[in-house]
Amino acid sequence: METPQEPRWLDAEERETWLSLLSVLIRMPAALDAQLQRDAGISHFEYQVLAGLSESSGRTLRMSELAVLAEGSLSRLSQVVGRLERRGWVRRTPDPTDGRYTLAVLTDEGWAKVVETAPGHVAAVRHLVFDPLTKAQQRQLREIGNRVMRAVDPDGQCPGGRTAHWAPPSARKA
Repeated sequence: METPQEPRWLDAEERETWLSLLSVLIRMPAALDAQLQRDAGISHFEYQVLAGLSESSGRTLRMSELAVLAEGSLSRLSQVVGRLERRGWVRRTPDPTDGRYTLAVLTDEGWAKVVETAPGHVAAVRHLVFDPLTKAQQRQLREIGNRVMRAVDPDGQCPGGRTAHWAPPSARKA
């Protein structure tokens, strides 16, 4: 009978690093959500949905693709898109190329909401993440994040190619 191996316990420095990262993972979403609720009347998840659509070709995505992009379940996304539809920011339509799918389309009013909301959101991100760090630390954070994400999801893709809601309005697709 094999003896179970002793776990590789975290040493004191690793534990401090883990607890620091865990604090960021827990508190950052709440801080971003609070800013968006206060300034724009929407949740961070709702903003991710609107921003994801704003960056896609034709401001349109299949609901299943949008769920992956927003990192939410299809049922959660469906509820949120329903709320966004009632506000006139998104509409759903059958996919003309494959009727088994539903497309989410960002309306002109939804586009205006993203354009209105993005400056405050990026200011919060800048304040919370970039302002406290030097340029060298920002590069290190990016590399650390990329390495950790490769360990978490080796086949996945970080949404790093997405830029519209982080870029000034002049750089966005109208």
